[in-house]
Amino acid sequence: MPFTLATWNINSVRLRAGLVERLLRDEAPDVLCLQECKSPVDKLPLEAFEALGYGHCVARGQKGYNGVAILSKIPLRETGSFDFAGLGHARHVAAELENGVTVHNFYVPAGGDKPDRAINEKFGQKLDYVAEMRDHFRDSRPEKAILVGDLNIAPREDDVWSHKQLLRVVSHTPIEVEHLGAAQEAGGWVDVTRADIPEGQLYSWWSYRSPDWDAADKGRRLDHVWASPDIAGAAHSSRILRTVRGWEQPSDHAPVFATFDL
Repeated sequence: MPFTLATWNINSVRLRAGLVERLLRDEAPDVLCLQECKSPVDKLPLEAFEALGYGHCVARGQKGYNGVAILSKIPLRETGSFDFAGLGHARHVAAELENGVTVHNFYVPAGGDKPDRAINEKFGQKLDYVAEMRDHFRDSRPEKAILVGDLNIAPREDDVWSHKQLLRVVSHTPIEVEHLGAAQEAGGWVDVTRADIPEGQLYSWWSYRSPDWDAADKGRRLDHVWASPDIAGAAHSSRILRTVRGWEQPSDHAPVFATFDL
């Protein structure tokens, strides 16, 4: 049976619970992975989501920062979480769906403003985090798995509004792109979104700093859906729901969708 999965950096699930409910009503993905929930797990507004048919959830949370959650119509069981780079942050949770597919939901550190680990500790933490992702999936190659989330790196030249102008901007620097590519290669992960939409500019994030984000369209593709090689061929119908960025009091990210015939 096919199922549709979506990933969305919600930038505070309690503040934007109504937007999550709207997405669940309008689009009805079978699984929704949220990042930057900014809430302890016991404060997540799960009752509202359960009322819409999302009775299954695994999550990691902390007050005011980070936080990841997987909401599902499909029964699932938690399979753990990683604390890459030893940050003590709620940045990953994994669950196995009843069809045997494991979903990894990641929120990779943003990395601060300066792309130099000598003067910016956060940038070093980001690189270390992605390097540990690489090492883990090299040593434990994924099978029947999907990796989604805000990976905070736009790897391709057409994943940003200006490759040349963003080469020294955190999220598109060569060293970040190299690290993400190594993590993808180590696990054999297939970039499902770009497998479906191989050409053209494609973004999932637009800064709050732009007074007219839609017209300026200075976006980046920071949110990703990857699949292990054994199931990547079952993926289709990828899309980024750009209109959600224009909802009232929105997140600065738009949700990314993919459907799997499994």
